Amino acid sequence: MNLDIRTAVQTAFLLLLLGVILSIFTGVRTIQSGKRLLYFRKRREMVSRGWRFIFTAVLLGGFAFAVNRYAEPVAYQIFPPSPTITLTPTITLTPTISLTPTITLTPTVTETPLESPTPMLPDVIAAQIETTITPNPEAVFSRVVISKRIDKDFQPIDPQTEFQNPVGKLYGTFSYDKMTNAGQWSILWVRMADKKILCFLTEPWAGSTGGYGYSECEPPAGEWLPGDYEVQIFVGLQWKSFGRFTVVGEPPTPTATATSTRTPSPTATASGTPTPTNTRTVTLTTTPSWTPTITRTPTVTRTPRPTDTRWPTSTP
Repeated sequence: MNLDIRTAVQTAFLLLLLGVILSIFTGVRTIQSGKRLLYFRKRREMVSRGWRFIFTAVLLGGFAFAVNRYAEPVAYQIFPPSPTITLTPTITLTPTISLTPTITLTPTVTETPLESPTPMLPDVIAAQIETTITPNPEAVFSRVVISKRIDKDFQPIDPQTEFQNPVGKLYGTFSYDKMTNAGQWSILWVRMADKKILCFLTEPWAGSTGGYGYSECEPPAGEWLPGDYEVQIFVGLQWKSFGRFTVVGEPPTPTATATSTRTPSPTATASGTPTPTNTRTVTLTTTPSWTPTITRTPTVTRTPRPTDTRWPTSTP
């Protein structure tokens, strides 16, 4: 018989190994792509699909091992081997199946150590929580995407991670699921350098249990200092998601505020102009001019008495 059983087994084994490698590669790439998706359900579906590829790779690896280990002896039981087939010990290449530990590359997808310092809801904002409804602890939010514009479906238009001054108004869009009506939620826009809160919102949840949402922030132009910023989402006091972006370039000089500061100076001069008029009313108190008129009364002190000198004239 001209059929080379050893060659057939090796070919099948190599094809199975190729299938294992392709399945692992496809699974890892799918998981990595899923981790970068913005929306929770799509991300979960992509990650699940990637793990299915990896599970298929494990099955193919086990089947390849079985083919390499048992296929040739079984074939020789059906087709008696010739003495030349004793070269089978070269099939010890099976240790190459140990490539399966490459599945441990998945920790590279866990970029979560960037979130290791878990943000805390500031006490000033936590004090504003008024609702008594306990939020759902299983509520989920996607990562916040930053852009300068959004469409009517709350989807970002040309999202970016770096913005050039002047920045103006920014939008943070996200998807959510498993939210409880009237449960408290908060969203903060924080400058990371000094932990200053530029914008924030905290209120009872009034939306649906799942869908898309956004937050906007437009502080004074001088507040967009160059550096890193973070948008943080809390449900109750529990931190749920975030989004980061960078502002580059110096903010515009506050020329508008300079013109507004000039307006108090006219008001100051206006308040100063009435004071001279009031001082004039003081000058109108011409009571001192009346005192001289009162001094005329001594002149009225009957000076005619000196005219009584007529009495001596009458004695002669």
